[in-house]
Amino acid sequence: MKKYSLVAIMLMLLIGARGQSDVPKIPIDSNYSLLSNPFIQMEATQAINDMYNFKFERSMSHFKYLKKEYGWHPLPYFLMGLNYWWRILPNFNNEQYDETFYAYMDTSMVLAERLYKDYNRVEGAFFLAATYAFKGRLHSERRDWGRAAAAGKNAMNYLEECRGNGDLSPELLFGDALFNYYAEWVPENYPLLKPIMAIFPDGDKEKGIEQLKIVARNAFYTRTEAQYYLMRISYFEEHDILGSIQLAEYLHQVFPYNAYFHRFYTRLLYQSGKYNDAVKESESIINRIDSAFAGYEYNSGRYASFFIGHISEMRGDLSKAKKYFGLAMEYGEAAEATDMGYYIYSVLHLGRIALREEEEELAKDYFKQVKKLTKRSHGANKEARERLKDL
Repeated sequence: MKKYSLVAIMLMLLIGARGQSDVPKIPIDSNYSLLSNPFIQMEATQAINDMYNFKFERSMSHFKYLKKEYGWHPLPYFLMGLNYWWRILPNFNNEQYDETFYAYMDTSMVLAERLYKDYNRVEGAFFLAATYAFKGRLHSERRDWGRAAAAGKNAMNYLEECRGNGDLSPELLFGDALFNYYAEWVPENYPLLKPIMAIFPDGDKEKGIEQLKIVARNAFYTRTEAQYYLMRISYFEEHDILGSIQLAEYLHQVFPYNAYFHRFYTRLLYQSGKYNDAVKESESIINRIDSAFAGYEYNSGRYASFFIGHISEMRGDLSKAKKYFGLAMEYGEAAEATDMGYYIYSVLHLGRIALREEEEELAKDYFKQVKKLTKRSHGANKEARERLKDL
């Protein structure tokens, strides 16, 4: 028997999903497909834009209308789950939205299973792949490796069923793209999963990237998700900083209040040496945290404060550097991220500044703190030990 969250069970009861026969009825004149329906896309456009722009409540009100009209289909519940996914994404340490996210994805899964079995196998497979993939991602962030692996395997199974149907809809091509890219990427990066991946056809990362680009240009529901994946793949996997920053800048311009895109773009500005822009965007992030904008919280503050601190240090403004390195530490403590890089290197840089200002006792305190925060093999730990020897 499948395990669903308590909130999901309550949602299923509310929509009448006590059993497959009680799921909301599909209209007799329906063609069972919503993915390529242009009228539904028009109805959903503003809601999806609001979601990616972190106007979550306004977005949810539109999605609830879709649920009222098309409650028999997994799409409205998937979109409501996606709404909560983007609330989670800026800070995975915040677990307050987990249950609601799982509830909507589980409900979408129930409806997708019926669609898959009885009405539209391809579209049902698409939503089953999507719900399993998003659940698996959150399970992995929560270090629940067993559930993450099971969800990932199920997602791959359903993605395989979607393969070759990209001509039906750009949304389905998104499934092809992810399958092609990750079927090759997973065994390369996680050797222990090779036996599981061996049962699937071979992937093709280059083809997957090209397909993602097509989806990013032509899809409706998955366009921004494809752009998000391209941005991350360009940066983390392909080490294409230029390509990644172009995507990040575009996403930030289109969705200026999306805290994740804002932070990612600012990080790339800093790493590519565009310091004036990096400071400007970092200050904007901190101002939005102070103003309690949705998604702007301590985790983003760690990044922004460190960037301003380091840039100020390089420019010789040590007073400003100390202020922002200290602020990065405050945000890190508030986010319970004192073992993360921006916190550790803020302490290390404060030690370096103390040395420059000939405050040796203060410098010792900072370097000792770095030693406590890091393992002996960590680069910051090595520098801290060397500095302490010299002192």
